[in-house]
Amino acid sequence: MKKLMMATAATALMTSGAYADGHTGDVTIGVILGFTGPIESLTPAMADGAELAMAEVTESGALFDGASVSSVRADSTCIDAGAAQTAAERLITSDGVNAIMGADCSGVTGAILQNVARPNGIVMVSPSATSPGLSDAEDDGLFFRTAPSDARQGVVMTDVIMDRGFKEVALTYTNNDYGKGLADSFQAAFEAAGGTVTISTAHEDGKADYASEVAELDAAGGEILVVAGYSDQGGKGIIQGALDTGSFDTFVLPDGMVSQQIVDDLGDGLATSFGQFPGTDSEGATVFGEMATAAGFDGTSPFAGESYDAAALILLAMQAAGSNQSGDFKDHIMHVANGPGTEIFPGELGKALELIKAGEEIDYVGATAVELIGGGESAGNYKEVEFGDGAINTVNFR
Repeated sequence: MKKLMMATAATALMTSGAYADGHTGDVTIGVILGFTGPIESLTPAMADGAELAMAEVTESGALFDGASVSSVRADSTCIDAGAAQTAAERLITSDGVNAIMGADCSGVTGAILQNVARPNGIVMVSPSATSPGLSDAEDDGLFFRTAPSDARQGVVMTDVIMDRGFKEVALTYTNNDYGKGLADSFQAAFEAAGGTVTISTAHEDGKADYASEVAELDAAGGEILVVAGYSDQGGKGIIQGALDTGSFDTFVLPDGMVSQQIVDDLGDGLATSFGQFPGTDSEGATVFGEMATAAGFDGTSPFAGESYDAAALILLAMQAAGSNQSGDFKDHIMHVANGPGTEIFPGELGKALELIKAGEEIDYVGATAVELIGGGESAGNYKEVEFGDGAINTVNFR
C-alpha cells in the first residue's frame, strides 16, 4: 500500500497539548463488519473488542479534554461489495463517523477503501482483511490493518503442515480476493518447501450441495485437504461433504475457517484437523483476554484482539494529532503503533492518552503485539490450533 508518509521523527509528530480548534469534540467510529454472511459467527466478538477500547477511552476522560467515544455498527455482509459500500456511505454521510474500524473480508474492504473511504478522506483500520493485494492498494495514506497479510499466513501454514509430516495436499478456496490470495500464497510457499499441491480449485459460497467440488478434490487426491474458505459458508460445506463421502478426514483450517461455531457444527469430524489464525502469547493477549471475559465476550475469538487494537490506534492517533479529523491524524497511526516509547498494553489507553498529551513517546503493543510495517500492516503472529473435545485448542505460536 502506498502511504503518503511513513513513521518519522517522533517529536515532530507528537502533540504538545495544543488541540486543533473545532476538531476535539466527541468521536464517532463506524464499526463495519459482516454481521450477516459467511463469517457472522466471528463478528460479534470483533465488534465487542473494538467497542471495549472505545469505552475504555471514554471512561478515562483523557481523550482531548474529556471527549466521549461512541460506535455505529454497519453490516459489510463480507461478500456483497455493493451492500458494503452503501453501508459505509451511510456511516459517513448520515452518522458522521470520524473513522472506520473495518471492514473485515478483503473484497468488501477494498471496495469500501476505493469507493467510499478515499473519496471522503476517511481513515480505515481493518482488523481482518488479509489479502496480499491490499498491501499495494492506492490508499492516500488512509488504510491500515492490524492483521498480517496472507503472504505471511501462506508461509506459516506451510510450516505448520510440513512440521506435521504432510507433503501432499489438495487445496480449495473461496472464490474471492481473500481465498485466491491465500491460496496462491500458500501454494507458492508449500511448493517452494518441496510439497505437492495436487489440485487448487475455487468453490462458491452459499451452495446447498458441494458434491461435485468434493468429487473433484477426491479425484486429485492428497494426504489432507486445505480449506481456505469461510466457517459459516462454503468452507464448512466442503468439509461436511468430504466427511460424508470419506474423501478426506484431516483438514487444514486457516483464519477464515476458525470459529467455535464450526467446531460445534462438525464436532468429531474435526478431531484430527488443525490450523492457524493471527494471535500471540504476549502479555497484552493475556490482559485483553481477562478484560474481554469481564466484559462478557470471548477475547480468544479470531480477530477480537485485532479489533481492540484497531480502535485503540485510531484514538491514540487522534490524541497525537490533536484532532479527530482523518486528514489530521492519519499520519500519526504508524508512529503511535511503533517504538520507541513507553509500551502500552490493553487497559492502559488512558495512560497512553495522558503521555501523548504531555508530549511523551508511546509504543502501542496492545492485545496482539502490534508492530506496523511496510505501508501500515501488521508484521504478524499466529496461533497454531487443533480441534478436539468441542474446543479450539492452542498448541503453538509462530
